[in-house]
Amino acid sequence: MSKLKILRFSLWKSLILFAIAASVSNARVEKFQQIDEFLPTPNAQRTASGAPGPEYWQQQADYVIHVELDEEAKQITGSAEITYHNNSPHTLEYLWLGLDRNFFASDADTRLAPRGGEPSPTRFYYTALSRRLAEAEFDGRMNIHRVVDATGNPLPHTILKTVMRIDLPEPLESGEIYKFSIDWDFLINDGKRISTRTGYEEFDGGFVYSIAQWFPRMAAYTDYGGWQTKQYLGTGEFTLEFGNFEVHLTVPDNHVVGATGLLQNPEEVLTAAQRERLEEAAYSERPVFIVKPEEAEAARNTEANGTKTWIFYAEMVRDFAFSSSPIFVWDAMGVHGQAYEGGPVMAMALYPPEGIPLWDKYATHAVAHTIEVFSEHTFLYPYPKAIAVLGGISGGMEYPMISFNGPRPEEEDSYAGRTKYGLISIIIHETGHNFMPMIINSDERQWMWLDEGINSYLQYLAEQAWEVDYPSRRGTPERLMSYLRLRNTRDPVMTAADSLSQQGSNAYAQPVLAFNLLREVILGRELFDFALQTYAKRWMFKRPEPADFFRTMEDASGVDLDWFWRGWFYSTDRVDIAIEQVQEYQIDTRNPDIENEKARQLEEQRPRRLDQIRSADMVRRVEKYPELLDFYNEYDEYEVTDADRRRYRRLIEGLEKDGIDPALLETDKRFYLVDFRNVGGLVSPLILELGFADGSTEEVYLPAEIWRYDTRRASKLFITDKELVSVQFDPREELLDTNVENNRWPRKMIETPVQLYKPAARDNPMAESMK
Repeated sequence: MSKLKILRFSLWKSLILFAIAASVSNARVEKFQQIDEFLPTPNAQRTASGAPGPEYWQQQADYVIHVELDEEAKQITGSAEITYHNNSPHTLEYLWLGLDRNFFASDADTRLAPRGGEPSPTRFYYTALSRRLAEAEFDGRMNIHRVVDATGNPLPHTILKTVMRIDLPEPLESGEIYKFSIDWDFLINDGKRISTRTGYEEFDGGFVYSIAQWFPRMAAYTDYGGWQTKQYLGTGEFTLEFGNFEVHLTVPDNHVVGATGLLQNPEEVLTAAQRERLEEAAYSERPVFIVKPEEAEAARNTEANGTKTWIFYAEMVRDFAFSSSPIFVWDAMGVHGQAYEGGPVMAMALYPPEGIPLWDKYATHAVAHTIEVFSEHTFLYPYPKAIAVLGGISGGMEYPMISFNGPRPEEEDSYAGRTKYGLISIIIHETGHNFMPMIINSDERQWMWLDEGINSYLQYLAEQAWEVDYPSRRGTPERLMSYLRLRNTRDPVMTAADSLSQQGSNAYAQPVLAFNLLREVILGRELFDFALQTYAKRWMFKRPEPADFFRTMEDASGVDLDWFWRGWFYSTDRVDIAIEQVQEYQIDTRNPDIENEKARQLEEQRPRRLDQIRSADMVRRVEKYPELLDFYNEYDEYEVTDADRRRYRRLIEGLEKDGIDPALLETDKRFYLVDFRNVGGLVSPLILELGFADGSTEEVYLPAEIWRYDTRRASKLFITDKELVSVQFDPREELLDTNVENNRWPRKMIETPVQLYKPAARDNPMAESMK
């Protein structure tokens, strides 16, 4: 039972204590300081509200590319004419481009350090050793053969690993454009052995090529950082400019191609039957095969008779990728509620027959579902299609209108449940990236969470809209608890992408939990959804920074969230809230006929000390000499006197004279003061379940501002009609508390399962030799 305290205060002092109901000390409250110290000063490009300013600008780069896929040599050869628009107010003396393909160079920086799968310098997994050997034998750098201006004159240029500088013959003034051309080639990597975001994969009877980072791309020039020339080290992804693309893809004539943009010459590369099926698919309720499985099977081991050129055109995209194979199955359907230039937006999937029986059932539906759900929470999808491709890489990777995905059935004619949900989730995730960073064009080389975290949050919403109890990997607290409990090995979310030590937990999962906490507990769905949609619409086809996101979420929701950003994004604090004690307080009625009897009962209930018990039979001196007894030996301090009653009457008369109802002194209300301690350091709202003696419960929500005076300790007074018997913090385990043992009063024993095992038998070479 709770600790009982009798308040020996006058009524007004008692009421003041109850009104404060929080312990106040000199503890530092920096966790509630504003985060202006971390954010850039608002200006005409980026306003204090988080919206683009009246002078916001961004560059544009348009490309006309001719590229050939040489299947025999496993080589890409390309030529690009680039038109660069200087929309900045600055004069540029040189241009920077990204040669991210040089990630595969034999002397690349990425080969200087281990990358996963290698537990120690003396132990290698088979796959890790295979990858290292493949890397040692392969040089996939981009070979630059020609860089010339619009008239064919050579341009001085300098290659610095994964970036290249072109020195302009004359400065490029604000508002001017500059045209130049580049020729290049490179060898395509084996995507299964040298696993990264692009490559080829061999299947029975044919290859699948998933090609990305395949052309020299203009580096971003921004208002906040100038040229983005961070080297591509494999983790921090791509920071690019929007532009228009016209791409001529020459591939073997038995190939089917999927790519960014709209196909411009379907009559030349598709059969009449395929074109008819596409028209049917556009308005179909379910996926329609454009290339049927039996047609893909028939294409195995066929020889090309020459080449075909597929021409694609895309407006306002920041990148271009494609996939090509002779053994693709192709299915498609229109997306409900979406339109592009008067026609339906198309969801598509390309996969070899090895993807059946999984891809044919789920892939295109997952693409369509993603567009529908993401559009609901951001903006209508502005592109004509989205494609999911199986093959070429092991994991998943996104590009405008197309993504590459690795999961496929493990066994012929069947698949594991984890494979099914893994495929659906990865397609949702990679397709979702069309919204960010492909449209909301954040700086991925700098801030991984700004696209991965928000995208993973929307992925969680899409997964939960797929079916009841969908087994999401991110979004539920229990899957991240071990990470959140770490004290010294976590990085703040606001860490540059290439420096993150645990990217999946940090940039993906932790923001998902943070956004769910904001949506479900702190802001509520209506405010959060409105604020996120405001951010999305403000920054469509623009480049936001983290400050723009933080400021927009506060501006649109109307809630100061600086304490939240500081704790969840700038620190490595964790949620660990302890209920330290619960005290029951009773109002001192000041009525001696009541209070004296209470005091007598308390004295009688006081436990006797051991020395008192052992000395009970001792003969005392006053028993030997009774003359030593006097008035005080007979005095009863709890007996009510006339003087006590007169003092009480004077108190009542004084209260009535002051307009205070004396009945307040004898209220039936119960007063409980609950003390909390912030053990983990991360400021959190408090959701409490109060349990009462009659078996009923009540849930109470206290905002995080309860910690505003002292971020280490806080108290809350509860005034009830019933006897309080229990208090539990975070009853639904939604506040991400990392230590549940201190979440209850009274404390509850935690049950922990123990698994018995016996040590494995030691190797016995002698016994083995005797068998």
